[in-house]
Amino acid sequence: MGMTKPRSLTFWLCALVVTHLIVSVVHGAAHAQAHVDLSPAAAVFVIAVIFAGPLAGLALMWPAERLGGWLIAVTLSASLAFGVINHFILSSPDHVAHVAAGSRTLFATTAALSAVLEAAGAWMAWQVARERVGS
Repeated sequence: MGMTKPRSLTFWLCALVVTHLIVSVVHGAAHAQAHVDLSPAAAVFVIAVIFAGPLAGLALMWPAERLGGWLIAVTLSASLAFGVINHFILSSPDHVAHVAAGSRTLFATTAALSAVLEAAGAWMAWQVARERVGS
């Protein structure tokens, strides 16, 4: 007996959230290595939305799968917008092209990988939230 589509999607969403956490930690290390500091408001956003939000959604998926899916979808969508704007659009020290050459490869790679994971994770989470019946 194979897993149903929603269950399989839920498994992959869980794996993606954990992978996103790992990539986010490595990207944070790249920020430190490159001496790219965040403003206090940006730091609060990163901690609350990028790190804690998807993990809280993952924890919520067991008692309330639909609610957890919505939380993951919203936080990964917000993370995607924040990252794309700050790493690829705005001209600032956080833009991948403005990071010191010695740190640029790790910084840019983790920024791009974060964007891919956030886009895929937001899509998966929207699907889980829409398809699953809440507990």
